Amino acid sequence: MLDEPKEEEEVRYWFEFLSDDELHRAGPDVCWFKVADIVGMQSGPPMLEWIKSKNLPSDQELRAYQTLDTLYHVVHTNLMVTRYEEESQEIDKVLQIFIRTNSGGTTLSHSDLLLSVAVAQFDELDERQEVYGLVDELQRVGLSLDKDFVLKAGLMLSSLPVAFKVNNFSRPNMMRLEQNWEQVRRAIMLTAKLATTVFGFNRDNLRARNALLPIAYYLYKKGFGDEFLTHSSHEDDRKNIKVWLIRTLIKRGIWGSGVDTLLTTLRDAIDGHGEAAFPSEALMRDMAEKRGKSVSLEEQEIEALADLRYSDSRVFPMLSFLFPFVQAIDELHVDHIFPRAKVTRRDLQSAGYPDETIEACLEKVNGLANLQLLNGHENREKGGKLPGDWLDHKFREASDVARQEYANNRLLGHVPGLDGFEEFYEARREALKKRIRALVAAQ
Repeated sequence: MLDEPKEEEEVRYWFEFLSDDELHRAGPDVCWFKVADIVGMQSGPPMLEWIKSKNLPSDQELRAYQTLDTLYHVVHTNLMVTRYEEESQEIDKVLQIFIRTNSGGTTLSHSDLLLSVAVAQFDELDERQEVYGLVDELQRVGLSLDKDFVLKAGLMLSSLPVAFKVNNFSRPNMMRLEQNWEQVRRAIMLTAKLATTVFGFNRDNLRARNALLPIAYYLYKKGFGDEFLTHSSHEDDRKNIKVWLIRTLIKRGIWGSGVDTLLTTLRDAIDGHGEAAFPSEALMRDMAEKRGKSVSLEEQEIEALADLRYSDSRVFPMLSFLFPFVQAIDELHVDHIFPRAKVTRRDLQSAGYPDETIEACLEKVNGLANLQLLNGHENREKGGKLPGDWLDHKFREASDVARQEYANNRLLGHVPGLDGFEEFYEARREALKKRIRALVAAQ
């Protein structure tokens, strides 16, 4: 706009995106100039001719000329504006260019822009409010699932292409999502509750959020409600879902590259085999045969899994795989069987360990063979007790048979004092490998 805005607007020049209709509706006292045209315009007489053609009042012609001349010099002489001509008309490429050039301003991700596209297509719902409201609810459940997850879930559950491309957020697609939104939202929340309250996952130990999407799609297709979380008739279904989820989380490379094509394959498998129950076997088969993402474990991988460290994101799903009977009564904790506070250099020296083995023991305290799953209240009750003292306390009013059964189920074997920590660790490590092999062979 050539005419300068009023001083109180605190800007010198006014820029807007206008459609052709809006441009034609502009009043006689307003003159707009298409900024891109300055690239091909010459200064001097040609510029003055353009201004004359607009029939501006004589007192505004000089100001209009000065404004255009300033724009010309910014682009052609001072080179304050970087110009780049993109010949491609693909809107996704345009968005990527915008994201890069906008890096100095308010940070906007690809999904921010796609959400804006989606919002523009909805008729009745405020999609932005719906998406961010659902994100807040998911946070309260205990999972860090953002708008990217919700948008992809909307595409996945509505049987739309799941890639984050503008064409997938077309008006017909968004109309379908809007019509299905309540069911989509309910299925996403049910999946989050299943992952947290039943399986024990939280924002810290769920290492691949996209793994929840096939589960959400299955629950959406079946139309389940909250009864799915607890009713005994769904127990086998819950077990199948948990096994599949955990297998995909402990195997490296499943949720790295090619996620969109993998999700499409899994959705097709659920469509074809998920009528009666969650088709975990069909999913694992199609993952391997169609996408080259097998969840089988070779002996070398089993050895590596048996040596996982406490900080590894696979520890929680690995322990859940090994000890599926540990139920999430409240929250599940990864506990050190021999507490770190009790396995110190001084304590090991006092227990009679020679100096050459102390370093190895200090390493092993954070290894998988010294870790177990406990419910939050159990872990708080156990505190810093050595495992033998903890079991004495826990089974003080129970039989020795109950104590031994507990120890056997958790592959604790004979629980020694600190002087037997190294032998305990090695024995349990072997027992863990044996159980991994057995579970993999049985599934």
